Amino acid sequence: MSLTRTRARRATINDVADAAGLSRGTVSRVMNGEKYVSDEAKQAVEEAIARVGYVRNNAARNLVTQESRAIGLIIHEPHSLLFEDPNIGSILLGANEVLSKADYQLVSLIIDSDRDSRRVADYLRGGLVDGAVIISARASDPIAAAIADIGLPAAFVGHPEGTPALPYAAIDNVEAARSITKRLLETGREQVGMIASALDRDSGKDRLAGFRAAMGDRFDPNLVVEYPLYTYAAGLEGMQELLRRAPHLDGVFAASDAVAAGAMTALQEAGRRVPEDVGIVGFDDSSWALRCRPQLSTVRQPADLLGSTAAELVLAQLQGLPGAPRVLETTIMWRGSA
Repeated sequence: MSLTRTRARRATINDVADAAGLSRGTVSRVMNGEKYVSDEAKQAVEEAIARVGYVRNNAARNLVTQESRAIGLIIHEPHSLLFEDPNIGSILLGANEVLSKADYQLVSLIIDSDRDSRRVADYLRGGLVDGAVIISARASDPIAAAIADIGLPAAFVGHPEGTPALPYAAIDNVEAARSITKRLLETGREQVGMIASALDRDSGKDRLAGFRAAMGDRFDPNLVVEYPLYTYAAGLEGMQELLRRAPHLDGVFAASDAVAAGAMTALQEAGRRVPEDVGIVGFDDSSWALRCRPQLSTVRQPADLLGSTAAELVLAQLQGLPGAPRVLETTIMWRGSA
């Protein structure tokens, strides 16, 4: 004997009208917040809604208004990195706070492959979101190009090259990296290397440029190792490689806090004291920075504000307003690692 699951019947506006003893038109006016409805009718409708369990059918409403009341959060990262990178969560929460206040739902769309890119592009073309916030976009990003073709209101977190001229919320990665490298050098370090990551996006490329600017004539390309992602594993392997290339290395700029944490582990396993033998600095001021021992000197970037600002830029476009790029400030947090 086979069992067939039946979908529970959904309460309708007619059910509310019957329970309230009012006409369908009166109930509709109450639900839409229209004027010239008595307080008694409002109360009767509210009690009837609770009694019959009515929930507004937003899908039907959206067909009429041509609005989804949803904003896509497009995240270009491997699935594993979503749980390792605290910045993604902070950006998401910042964006969600702004959107929820405006009665929009945030929909997360994760891209980890070419197939994901095609799937998400088709989803966006289907009109299932009214706009998008794009995180970790790469140079010449196909999703950004698809968004431009669709004409979907959107904003970047960051400012990737080779992408459509969409509004963005960003920080000055070049200047932030230059400033913290300069401060590291001022502690008397003589041989300083970098573990660079994510050079296919603006943040990684700009942090390397800032490091190079701070080093000036002392910049040695042999003391830069490159990895594709901001991960603990990149820091661990990168630091091991730097020590092979330069056993007397006494300073390191890691492209993110997660990378710096891995590098610190490698230093300690190699018997190198932090900061006595090697000073190390990171970037983000994420939870990784405070978990390190000693705690990490780093650049604080306002990840939550980046998310909320990008969401505001999308909402502005939905209201027909221009979305001017916004560059937020960073701060150096100097702690025990350097």
